[in-house]
Amino acid sequence: MSRPVLEPSRLTQEDARAFAALVESHPFFDPLREIVIARAPGRLDVMGGIADYSGSLVLQWPLREATLVAVQATGDAQLEVSSLASESGGSAERLFQSSIRDLFPDGTPLDYEAARRWFAERHESRWAGYVLGALIVLSREKSVAVTDGLRILIRSDVPEGKGVSSSAALEVATMQALSVLLRLGLDPREVAILSQIVENRIVGAACGVMDQMTASCGGAGQLLSLLCQPAELGDPLTLPEGLEFFGLDSGVRHSVSGSDYTSVRVAAFMGARILEQEIRRFGESQSRYLANVTLSEFDAVAARVLPVVMGGGDFLAKYGQTADTVTRPDPDREYAVRAATVHPVYEHFRVRMFARLLAGPPSDEACDLLGELMYQSHASYSACGLGSDATDSLVEIVREAGASRGFFGAKITGGGSGGTVAVLARKGASIDRIAEEFARRSGHRPWIFTGSSPGAAAFGWLRQGPLSPS
Repeated sequence: MSRPVLEPSRLTQEDARAFAALVESHPFFDPLREIVIARAPGRLDVMGGIADYSGSLVLQWPLREATLVAVQATGDAQLEVSSLASESGGSAERLFQSSIRDLFPDGTPLDYEAARRWFAERHESRWAGYVLGALIVLSREKSVAVTDGLRILIRSDVPEGKGVSSSAALEVATMQALSVLLRLGLDPREVAILSQIVENRIVGAACGVMDQMTASCGGAGQLLSLLCQPAELGDPLTLPEGLEFFGLDSGVRHSVSGSDYTSVRVAAFMGARILEQEIRRFGESQSRYLANVTLSEFDAVAARVLPVVMGGGDFLAKYGQTADTVTRPDPDREYAVRAATVHPVYEHFRVRMFARLLAGPPSDEACDLLGELMYQSHASYSACGLGSDATDSLVEIVREAGASRGFFGAKITGGGSGGTVAVLARKGASIDRIAEEFARRSGHRPWIFTGSSPGAAAFGWLRQGPLSPS
């Protein structure tokens, strides 16, 4: 007997084909119940990064590496989540077991703060919040009645802690699989936004929406163009013939929930609140995104009104709370307000210029300008306090190699403070030489990200029915 795979065309992805074969025979699942499989890739942040929460345009590249999730209703109250180890180090072997009643006492879901505490208190099982948080979000945001337990099997090749959004890949693949299993019919944008709620409200990481949107809506071999106001998709950008993107892992573990990232986000929203009083058009706007402040407006007032550093207590006393729904200023902490506010204003301008240059012919001058915009973005991360020695070294090695060897630009990605560096290069450039030189200087041989693959929406899903005679 064998399980019928009802959407065999989706098995063009090699990792999906291998995972479907594994699921078919895995003793974890009940052979008499339906299984749904979804897939979502990691992402390489080419431009935009931490400016997403300030309304910037961002350009994101879906990676070849992806997370696959298989879900099955149990017919009882048990929740079992098994994460398989992967050769790439994308995920370690983990098992979580609980009851649906722990998350839905009396049949109603925990509120978000209670759910965050519940997972945080179970430190070794905190990772399960990225997965089972989807159930709570679906119940609270979409009025989904959750009474049945689940079996969830995970296999991920997206390396953790490298700044390529392994968390968003997991959240989106899980949300997509549950949407199909529960017959919810969520569109790709909904899948992404609901997945972001999981990370913001249940995991407790103050990320913007670009990671989840790329994992859900990205196209293979295309740059996702997203205006984060809050999540407006533009036409995808095709990389000009003769160019390619690489990612190089610095070996320094990155976490979007880290205090550096969070403090920069808080400081940016503090700066936005201060500017409301100084730039009339900005203060009167109903969409007060820093990205909407023009460079000329900003330069005219920034040095005069934005403090270099400001204490959270002083800010709260003078201005009250910020507009951010995810973070709050700490009265006992000081924040680098000016640098954190400068970054998204200038980054939005840089990303728009980057997109415009990509749309034209890849002349030598255009490639040099694309690279310079990446180098500027990298320097701005460091000015915000989100750099690292390792990522600086990788960027410098790329700069030393230069256009004569086919390398145009590089920058730290995502939330910064380590993680991965994005590289723009001529197709066929020897990225191995960059990796070897970094290994010689640092002792760490970087993981090289190459290639691309479809987001969860473009991949679709696989539905495996109950066993039938072969």
